[in-house]
Amino acid sequence: MLSAKLLGELNLQINYELYSAYLYMAMENFFQEKGLAGFANWLKVQAQEELAHARIFYEFIYRKKGSVTLEAIAKPEASFSSALDVFKKALEHEKFVTSRIDLLMSIANEEKEFATVSFLTWFVDEQVEEEESFGALVDKLELIGDNGPALLVLDAQLATRTYTVPAPLAAGAAD
Repeated sequence: MLSAKLLGELNLQINYELYSAYLYMAMENFFQEKGLAGFANWLKVQAQEELAHARIFYEFIYRKKGSVTLEAIAKPEASFSSALDVFKKALEHEKFVTSRIDLLMSIANEEKEFATVSFLTWFVDEQVEEEESFGALVDKLELIGDNGPALLVLDAQLATRTYTVPAPLAAGAAD
């Protein structure tokens, strides 16, 4: 059984995952308005992943006989100056999400809630991947600078990203 503290933090994580989707949709919109459909696509897929993450937490709480509490989702920042600005802010956001997953893992370990530790391990690994992906894009955008043709090449590369159902949902672990 989940403690009140852990349950509260897991519910809060659902909200943060939904906020992440909102944020990436706002960033997607920035690129749509600039005519950079590849960047927009990449962030659309990212938003889909965040919605799936929220669903994974939602289903886990019910599997553990907890009660889900959905709160209002904060309005995301929607003012960006450049592609680099977007991805620097996204990377900082992912670092915040990592700190949240680390907090959840710490609480679960302290409470010897090992089923939750096992559940969260996938998210620990996922956050390594998220920070790596966003960091790589920040690095590329810093190299590109004001080079318009290079930005368009990267835009074309990002257009190829497709959504893949996260492993916990694909395996039926959260159904």
